[in-house]
Amino acid sequence: MATKLQSADPLAAIDQAVDRAAAALTAAQRPDGHWVFELEADCTIPAEYVLLRHYLGEPVDIALEAKIGRYLRRIQSPTHDGWGLFHAGGFDVSASVKAYYALKMIGDDLQAPHMVRARTAILAAGGAAAVNVFTRIQLALFDAGPWSTVPTMPPELILLPRWFPIHLSKMSYWARTVVVPLLVLGALKPVARNAKGTKVDELYTGEAVRAGTKAADPKWLWTKGFNTLDRLLKAGDGLWPTKLRQRAIRACEAWVVERLNGEDGLGAIYPAMANSVMMFDLLGYAEDHPVRAIARQSVENLLVIKEDEAYCQPCVSPVWDTALAAHAMLEAGGEANIASADAALDWLKPRQVLDVAGDWAEERPGVRPGGWAFQYNNAHYPDLDDTAVVVMAMDRAGTADRMPIDRGVEWTVGLQSRNGGWGAFDADNAYDYLNNLPFADHGALLDPPTADVSARCVSMLAQLGERPDSPRMAAAIDYLRREQEPEGSWFGRWGVNYIYGTWSVLCALNAAGFGQGDPMVARAAAWLRTIQNPDGGWGEDCNSYDLDRTGHVSAPSTASQTAWALLGLMAAGEVDSEAVARGIDWLAANQDADGLWGQEYYTGGGFPRVFYLRYHGYPKYFPLWAMARYRNLKRSNTKRVTVGM
Repeated sequence: MATKLQSADPLAAIDQAVDRAAAALTAAQRPDGHWVFELEADCTIPAEYVLLRHYLGEPVDIALEAKIGRYLRRIQSPTHDGWGLFHAGGFDVSASVKAYYALKMIGDDLQAPHMVRARTAILAAGGAAAVNVFTRIQLALFDAGPWSTVPTMPPELILLPRWFPIHLSKMSYWARTVVVPLLVLGALKPVARNAKGTKVDELYTGEAVRAGTKAADPKWLWTKGFNTLDRLLKAGDGLWPTKLRQRAIRACEAWVVERLNGEDGLGAIYPAMANSVMMFDLLGYAEDHPVRAIARQSVENLLVIKEDEAYCQPCVSPVWDTALAAHAMLEAGGEANIASADAALDWLKPRQVLDVAGDWAEERPGVRPGGWAFQYNNAHYPDLDDTAVVVMAMDRAGTADRMPIDRGVEWTVGLQSRNGGWGAFDADNAYDYLNNLPFADHGALLDPPTADVSARCVSMLAQLGERPDSPRMAAAIDYLRREQEPEGSWFGRWGVNYIYGTWSVLCALNAAGFGQGDPMVARAAAWLRTIQNPDGGWGEDCNSYDLDRTGHVSAPSTASQTAWALLGLMAAGEVDSEAVARGIDWLAANQDADGLWGQEYYTGGGFPRVFYLRYHGYPKYFPLWAMARYRNLKRSNTKRVTVGM
């Protein structure tokens, strides 16, 4: 009888791809154990950075401005001649006005072809009068637009009691940190130094433009009421008692100083940082005053300066990158990869916020701190998403010291909202009527519970052994059940979009013991198979966030979205499906020579319909994670994912 030769290992090629990706990711790890990758937004942040320097009257850095100019010109659309909110995105008048203004400030010839094309596109869209509130504020600060079109937000707002319908604590953390210094700027209405005297009069058509909104489901009665209030505030703007106004401004100043956050800046996000610098300048702080100087440095720390180009990031993402990369390395396995993950967790451990009761404590005063922030430091504003991901990584790695895990869980469960879900930074931050404020035309004033963050918290609790029938888990799963879209997907608030949300929830349901037989799981898996691209990958356009909520908008396959879909399907028990095999083949075929994956498309959500993010780390660790999981499950006996994500 002839001896049958054993066939070659069908997973050998996957092993090699995983090894190459893990080695490349290890090479990108910092010596102290953390990862941090570029976080790119649209043209508005680098444009605002240029304008900030000219607002302050700082010496012109010709070399830096030239690099930012090259960046802005490169990302100008060849299709609509303006600037969009994401790669290959449609025309956005606010972004285009800021980019045009920055290029004019840098010194671009107004008759240069790119400036003519941009100006023509802006005027066709209604001109500078058609921009959103934040852009109107930017123009007003340069006396390049009227303050009369900016909604009035008096600084006395900070003195109101918490029960008042309009209160800072009822806004999201990012709105809070941006608004407080703006209250001072709006009250005192400074004018930029602007040594060149550069304005953009040529962008005004002379015709009035009706203000629009990106807020979901605005209510006409609230809108009419708030617009009436705005008119009353404008009429009485000069009637505030002087002592009360001074007290309010001092309260805003103290609020910012308390949360300044060192070189990581107010809220650790660019708009708040820049506003704090302008506020300190307006209040007479000298350039070398420690408070103003450190606020100004926080902005500088966001720059990404390359040989030919430069841009300014909206913030940095080291905790998020490090935690997710650690998960990918744990999935890849092997002594060296586990060691890399352990080093990452060692770096993460001391960054847990244990001693600061941040703004979240106003709603949950009895809860002990215990979360992680997104950035290097942001003690007043840890978030539930980062905390859950870090805790799961520590638990999976078998971290001996359980204190960080226990405190992370304690803080997380303490911030569960009444509807069973979790928001990103606060509990029960769902005062929907505030989205009708004239100031809130961006539609992102609040931080209500979302399916993706809630799913991460469920994943964490389930991985740690919480039963699905415990009261808090039952409430959370019921919330997720209610949030499922008719076709089977879930809306992804912080990632683009339905693919991200569906991956997140499928991981949570699997961890909680809901398998293929559960209708929620079956419908979601079927939906993921339905939207797979012909090439085997998955993609989704940022336009899936449009207000009409028509669902997934197809786009070319991306490495990160393909990985999310694969991880979601495998959590749903479909490791042996044809869809998963084709997705893995797509990742293998699109792996770059350096072992990682490239991706220009934006798959991160900042504020739906307003602000999107390109996480440069996403196509580096998520595909590795998906390929390693596929290999591991194919070789396992149960073929079931046994961790929370």
